[in-house]
Amino acid sequence: MKRIAVFCGSSSGHNDIYRQTAVLLGKYLVENKIGLVYGGGRVGLMGVLADTVMDGQGEVIGVIPNLLRHEEVAHKKITQMIVTRKMSKRKVKISKLVDGYIALPGGFGTMDELFEALTLGQLAIEEKPVGILNINGFFEPMLKQLELMVREGFLHPQNQSMLLVSDSVEGLFKKMEGYKPSGHSKIVEAGNQNKMNAHVNDKL
Repeated sequence: MKRIAVFCGSSSGHNDIYRQTAVLLGKYLVENKIGLVYGGGRVGLMGVLADTVMDGQGEVIGVIPNLLRHEEVAHKKITQMIVTRKMSKRKVKISKLVDGYIALPGGFGTMDELFEALTLGQLAIEEKPVGILNINGFFEPMLKQLELMVREGFLHPQNQSMLLVSDSVEGLFKKMEGYKPSGHSKIVEAGNQNKMNAHVNDKL
């Protein structure tokens, strides 16, 4: 991998283990010469991660929408800062720069970015690995929700398996490096269902 996108909180959380993990991830990126692409913030886990990579002389590219640039949250000491006009443009720009996605603990924004990356994979728009660092069991409730979605018929098991999970940085990257797209697309499933419905109607 040349570059990885990392989604994470603009807060550090109440448990120092989250900050420690951001430091470990940053050091891993530096040691393995993997560039960081992130939301461009200087606060919370975002700031910890960016600072760690910069301290190790690594590459850090921030992508921040203009509305946040003026909120005193933009990092001023990274390799490159890209400013977009809209939040949606930020996601598109990040996707063009990276070979995969990782989510650390965070809030609404982190979850939004994580599930958009998964949706791109589900629809076969992208074939990049998407992983979460499940530190301190942070993502356990979300993983149980995905299991419920499968049981109730709203998520295909093959699409559920696109989300790579580990509680260690090294373990997650090992899974990401070995990732192979499932080849199952919700679009294809819908298309096949339409063909089937047409075939049944022809017989009636």
